Amino acid sequence: MLREGDTGDWIGSFIGHKGAVWGATITGNAELAATAGSDFTAKLWDANTGAELQTFEHKHIVRSVDFSSINKEWLLTASNEKLIKIYDVTAPTEPVKVFNGHTGAVKKAIFMDAKRICTASDDKTIKIFDIDSGNCISTIDFPSPPNSIEISRDGQASLLITHGKKVEIFDGNTLNKLQSFEMPCEMNTATFHPTAREFVCGGLDFRIYKYNFETGVELESYKGHFGPIHCMSYSPDGEVYASGSEDGTLRLWQNTVGTTYGLWEMVNV
Repeated sequence: MLREGDTGDWIGSFIGHKGAVWGATITGNAELAATAGSDFTAKLWDANTGAELQTFEHKHIVRSVDFSSINKEWLLTASNEKLIKIYDVTAPTEPVKVFNGHTGAVKKAIFMDAKRICTASDDKTIKIFDIDSGNCISTIDFPSPPNSIEISRDGQASLLITHGKKVEIFDGNTLNKLQSFEMPCEMNTATFHPTAREFVCGGLDFRIYKYNFETGVELESYKGHFGPIHCMSYSPDGEVYASGSEDGTLRLWQNTVGTTYGLWEMVNV
């Protein structure tokens, strides 16, 4: 389903998967969308018309999809096959790249830049692969499976990672740990503000937490969902962020409460 980012208004639906959809993404120009399904497929869609353009067959559940912001024809998939694949959306018969190395299901894969991808697996590791050679060039081991990864949009290539009751930030180039935040429950997801030194996260206690990651100070904590939070993402302008929950709702939140934006309008009473 596609909705207007600042208002939440419904735009259209993508109908074609035969099971649960585990992940979705859209290109920067909002022309193409991709989805990851439990029907062992990833699908490519026309974001304007909702038409299904391509289907990429896998041998197990597809967990995530990501478009390259540099090579516009590349789509990255991660699956329970324990494999990561890059497809050329203009020639989708076979993947142009396949990456091996994980011993568990791969739940998330993202492009870091033109040369590297980052993956998170149930084998309790995050790996960085060189795209050209296909080799794993770095591995981070964790005491529990990582639940989410995100790369910062500020050009610093910082990695925001959730695992167990921790949210941690790593330098994407050296893999040195920069910050670690102990949370009250298991965290499923976290997302960087695109410009401010902040992130928000959510997990099993239904609450959303906002932190300044330079000072380590918790800025806000509040509850609105009635089930565990599984995914969060900031809008490109940083004015709002979205949270998706097991309670069956997707909620939009103002980053700065009280400003006029989208459906939020300040009035004098």
